[in-house]
Amino acid sequence: MDREVILTEEGYRKLRDEIEYLSTTKRREVAARIKEAREFGDISENSEYDDAKNEQAQVESRIQVLEQKLRNARVVDTVHIATDTVAIGAHVTLKNLKTKETVEYAIVGSAEADPRNHRLSNESPVAKAILGHKKGEKVPVPMPRGVLEFQIMKIEAGGSAS
Repeated sequence: MDREVILTEEGYRKLRDEIEYLSTTKRREVAARIKEAREFGDISENSEYDDAKNEQAQVESRIQVLEQKLRNARVVDTVHIATDTVAIGAHVTLKNLKTKETVEYAIVGSAEADPRNHRLSNESPVAKAILGHKKGEKVPVPMPRGVLEFQIMKIEAGGSAS
């Protein structure tokens, strides 16, 4: 059984665009490399040919993986989500109660997670802990080095976390 992939509209669009690029532009580029390498003669000891064939296999594999993700996708409407509790697609502002620092995150499905860009997977410890909680609530988050406590300062739909 295939696992459901949770995506925002933006994430769905990015996957679709990547499939389009790989299926057209990248396939043509690799095919041209293979054709050029064949023109060098004997392909049994032709590293350019081997490299191009390996790249072709990687491109086709990536296309299959992305298409499978799209088939199993559940797209979350990030613009019209309720903001009374934290949900996938929400943008949240959290305050670390120990350091007093605030940070903003977009809560997304694991396929779109990018912690460096403040996009947390719904399966991450922080997101798991805050999902379903309301603005103002203090939420303990179990971490490898102990428990961190965050207060949910703001819950918003759409927009982008910084």
